[in-house]
Amino acid sequence: MRQQNPQSLETSVESARNASQLPGTMQQNKVDVRLLIFAGVALFWMLAVSGRLAYLQLFRHSEYMIRASRQQRRTLDITPKRGAIYDRNMRPLAMSVPVQSAFAIPSEVKDVPMAARLLSGVLAVPQEYVREKLESGSTFVWIQRKLPPEKVQAIKGLNLTGIYFQEENQRYYPKRDMAAHVLGFVDVDEKGLGGIEHEYDGLIRSKGEKIVVMADARQRWFDGGEAQRDQGVNVILTIDEKIQYIAERELAAVIERTHAPAGTVVVQDPNSGAILALANWPKFNPNAAVDVPAEARMDRAVSAIYEPGSTFKLVTLAAAMDQNLIRSEDVFDCGNGAVVVAGHTIHDHKKYGMLTVAEILANSSDVGAIKIALRLGSPKFYEYIKGFGFGSFTGIDLPGESRGKLRRYEHWGSYSIGSISMGQEVGVTPLQMISAVSLIANGGLLYKPHVVQEMRRGDEILVLDGPSASADPRRVIRPETAAAMRRMMEGVILQGTGKKARLDGWTAAGKTGTAQKIDPATGRYSRSNVIASFTGFAPINNPAVTILVSIDSPAGYPHDGATVSAPVFKSIAEQVLPYLDVPRDVPLSPRLLTDDASLDDLTPVDFSAQPEATEESAKPAEHKAIEQRPPEVTLAVDEGGDIAVPDFAGKTMREITEACLRLGLDPVLVGSGVASEQTPEADAKVRRGTKVTVQFATAPARTGKPR
Repeated sequence: MRQQNPQSLETSVESARNASQLPGTMQQNKVDVRLLIFAGVALFWMLAVSGRLAYLQLFRHSEYMIRASRQQRRTLDITPKRGAIYDRNMRPLAMSVPVQSAFAIPSEVKDVPMAARLLSGVLAVPQEYVREKLESGSTFVWIQRKLPPEKVQAIKGLNLTGIYFQEENQRYYPKRDMAAHVLGFVDVDEKGLGGIEHEYDGLIRSKGEKIVVMADARQRWFDGGEAQRDQGVNVILTIDEKIQYIAERELAAVIERTHAPAGTVVVQDPNSGAILALANWPKFNPNAAVDVPAEARMDRAVSAIYEPGSTFKLVTLAAAMDQNLIRSEDVFDCGNGAVVVAGHTIHDHKKYGMLTVAEILANSSDVGAIKIALRLGSPKFYEYIKGFGFGSFTGIDLPGESRGKLRRYEHWGSYSIGSISMGQEVGVTPLQMISAVSLIANGGLLYKPHVVQEMRRGDEILVLDGPSASADPRRVIRPETAAAMRRMMEGVILQGTGKKARLDGWTAAGKTGTAQKIDPATGRYSRSNVIASFTGFAPINNPAVTILVSIDSPAGYPHDGATVSAPVFKSIAEQVLPYLDVPRDVPLSPRLLTDDASLDDLTPVDFSAQPEATEESAKPAEHKAIEQRPPEVTLAVDEGGDIAVPDFAGKTMREITEACLRLGLDPVLVGSGVASEQTPEADAKVRRGTKVTVQFATAPARTGKPR
């Protein structure tokens, strides 16, 4: 046997041992490679994610924040809270009140057909209308806005998921249709659409109000709070609620008597241009303005154009007198009621012969006015017409004003001067007409009419600019001319066509007007449709109010301004003057009966009719007879009434007038000072509309109900 070398044997053993360890080493190497690959992939993934996150955070942060905001919250535009509107005595005429609006999150509504059916029944809207909203795919939809409380409770009682409520603001007019044309109205978004609401919408309406609605991960919505709130401006008007009520009541009464389709009454302070009352017929309730025709929402006082008729003779005479072409005592031959102008014969309503200028105005002679205008001439006449404000905007702080119609004198026809002198071929608005008469009342100054007295934001008083900005009055005629015109206008009431405008206790001046309307069928002046008007002021020496009454197409006959409108002037003035504490300037005495007076015209206690202006009447001795106490008068008290007459002893005229208006009683105020006697006596039960006569004295004398 061959013997093996020990060294070779050791080498073989070592080789065998190494061969047996080789598979384990290879397996370990494979594991290490996989770990390295996994670590590399993980590192790459982490770097990619980190890079993506860094990219999103650094470069697209704003974009995704916006997208997240859109998904997680919604900002709702809520109707802003508008500033309040007050009358000049801070009585509220318009305000904003909180109401509930219903909205839906369609994704939360589980049974859309059932929800649509239930909601349509409560809201009285078609079921398809509600269902279309719920299936619109929007994240938010209004169901119905500004719901009345009963509908809110009814919807809450349905217990529907996905239906929520949001508080909004709604405009509310507590006096309903009072001064509606001045106030205007708003739409569902509280945007002003008429009157002061529109004229100063940018100030009254706050800049914006928004509500943030948030959503959680399950798209459940909840109130996230307010995002913005601003304060609107409060407006204080020149309108007086009490005077406005009187004007509207008397306008409604004459509309009912004459069955006229439309009319206007304006009360103005002639010494500032402030509008104290502005009433139109037809009228509307601004709380439900969308339900009335546009004609009812028309502010006729600033927009309606009409031919003024004989009231325009005031401009004709004032212009000629201001040019020293006529005097009140000058005599004109009125041609037995006819005059020829450029080949056209114009007839008077009566066959007048020789008349003074004062008589031409008092009797409203067309022929006399034409002859005065011819003496003045077209260029100068046109200059004064423009000076009085006709053919131009007055600048009142109300929307929709018309400038009227006035052609330049170069475009007048051959006989236009004759037509215009008596109020034809010229179109005016009631506001222009009352401003012109106020000009005569205050001594010849034309003020800009306005209805806004003041604006406030909180305690801050804002400086007015634009239409409401105060402007210096413009002189149009000399004070001497205005004084002469006032005396002649007083004659219209004392001896002329305006006898029914004669006031009990105050002097007054004015002018009647009866303007024929154009018949659309024939293009000629209608004999039946007229504008019956009266414009005047009181008292004469220190005018406190100017009042315009214009009635469109009164039915029946006679339907002239003297018959229809003059009594309305009288009724309004006799209520407004004592309310304003204007002292009486006519001594007390029973009224002198005239041929055209009736028992229905008499009041329980009346004042003497002033005698015609003659030399004899100017003597002091003539006035002694009328300085006497009126006879005692006992009023018949309506039986079965439910209104208790207050005790007026010691109260002022204004306090008594306010109390009577509040109770629906008709005050008859006699004298000056404070109340001393009254009939019916205090605590007597009377019916609405009963006349209550109150006598005044310089010192109070308590004469209430015996105890």
